[in-house]
Amino acid sequence: MLKVLLLIGLAGSMITLLARVRVHAVAGNLVKPQKEVHNAGTALVLGAYVYPDGEPCPLLQDRLETALELYQEGRVDRFLLSGDHGSTTYDEVNSMKNYLLAKGVSPDVLYLDHAGFDTYDSLYRAKHIFEAERVVVVTQLFHLRRALYIGRSLGLEVEGVAADRRHPEEWLYLQLRELGANLKAVWEVGRKRQALCMGSTISLNGPAGVTHN
Repeated sequence: MLKVLLLIGLAGSMITLLARVRVHAVAGNLVKPQKEVHNAGTALVLGAYVYPDGEPCPLLQDRLETALELYQEGRVDRFLLSGDHGSTTYDEVNSMKNYLLAKGVSPDVLYLDHAGFDTYDSLYRAKHIFEAERVVVVTQLFHLRRALYIGRSLGLEVEGVAADRRHPEEWLYLQLRELGANLKAVWEVGRKRQALCMGSTISLNGPAGVTHN
């Protein structure tokens, strides 16, 4: 029995390792220094936890600040803010929008994806709902390679900028969590699953206000 458990554990470890290798192999050269991003069009900012008062957590603040710099430097023209707004009591996307509005960004360049429930859904919906062809993904490096792997696998032209502006207290947890998340990403890409929530297409060249609520 012990041997069986050891073999199962070894097999699981190998599969997890292979998924990590696969993700890094696809995404490795897609991570760019901020100064090397040019005419990217859309900054896709991936959501993270927001506090009950609507304030973005530090990880999300850093993503927003990095995307804001890309916009201010003329490297992107618009934001696609993708996160979880699955209930009336929890809302990542309007938290992101309000943060950027407070920084002086025009609402006309803030597109909201209310159904970015996970990384796969955010990238899938960027392509199939918002009809994006090219995006620069903004998130922390531990998360960025997986997002770029998903985007490239879905046929998006993607590059990414790491929003590593501080060392998170939960760094070890995030690294360990990413091992399972990589495995999930490879599985989802292989299945070619749709996002959990679909709907009518929304052009990123149209009015951003139709995404606001």
